[in-house]
Amino acid sequence: MRVALICIDKPGHLHIRQENRPAHLEHIQSSGIVEMAGPFLSESGEMAGSLVILSVETLDQARDWAANDPYAKAGLFQSVDIREWKKVIG
Repeated sequence: MRVALICIDKPGHLHIRQENRPAHLEHIQSSGIVEMAGPFLSESGEMAGSLVILSVETLDQARDWAANDPYAKAGLFQSVDIREWKKVIG
């Protein structure tokens, strides 16, 4: 199944994102379950959240991936929404 993680950063926490970005990217690469990912941007063009599409067997696997994301461990996110997602186009 595909799962979308919709993560919104806490305001004023861009420095936390920047400091933890290398570890976050390593988490993406090493897990082998990320189909696509990228940051949401603020109106000024700064990174302000993340959209991550995972290919997993269960929602618990997606929850575990999200909980172990270095961004989450660093307290970057204001909210994380984890939803099963169906790819239709693309």
